[in-house]
Amino acid sequence: MSWQILIMYGVAAVFSIIGAYMLLALTRPAGPAKVYVFRMVGIMALSAGIVLAMSATAMWQWSAPG
Repeated sequence: MSWQILIMYGVAAVFSIIGAYMLLALTRPAGPAKVYVFRMVGIMALSAGIVLAMSATAMWQWSAPG
């Protein structure tokens, strides 16, 4: 596994953790603006992390010998 793939997995983990935290933070009462922003940014960050992890996995499989 190359460094580029490891970095992609690391960035994917960071995005996923931030997105999950923001979505879990919605369990506490908050104003409508904060709910809107946390929901939108949380979903986008979590989605970016998932897609980046899938891309890193595809890159890893394509670069594997065999």
